[in-house]
Amino acid sequence: MSGFFIVPATRGELCRQVGNPFRGIHILNLDSKGRVAIPACHRADLGGTRLVATIAIDNRCLWLYPWRQWQALERQLLALSSLNRRSRRLQRLLIGHAQEGELDGQGRFLLSTPLRKYANLTKSVALVGVGAKFEIWDEEAWDVRRNVWMEEESLEDLAASPDLNDLQL
Repeated sequence: MSGFFIVPATRGELCRQVGNPFRGIHILNLDSKGRVAIPACHRADLGGTRLVATIAIDNRCLWLYPWRQWQALERQLLALSSLNRRSRRLQRLLIGHAQEGELDGQGRFLLSTPLRKYANLTKSVALVGVGAKFEIWDEEAWDVRRNVWMEEESLEDLAASPDLNDLQL
């Protein structure tokens, strides 16, 4: 294993950071209706109760955006040329799968059946803060994928990437 290490989150762990960007890993349960509760410490930073969930294009997980971040992304996607095959594909995947919704009074967001099916979400999920959005993973899939990434990457590999030259870890 590389020089990285992970301190796993525990069920019910409190948020360690308040404020944007979204960060941290929260292990949560979907309820019987497919709702996920957004940790209270992140709710104020959402800028409202409206969120948008869509599929992630690089892994079998979901991306969950606050409404303002989604609007900015959607404007960029819609500005892409519809004559470009890759642009159309990206629009179909992200906008076509987008599900808008509101947090309920308990801070829960309902994930549609197609989105839950895509990401194989059944009960236990990992809500991962990644800056301006969250990723929602099946907990087991998250553990497996994270471990694969840890094995694949090393500090030397990261240092060899030109766009990461100035990153100080």
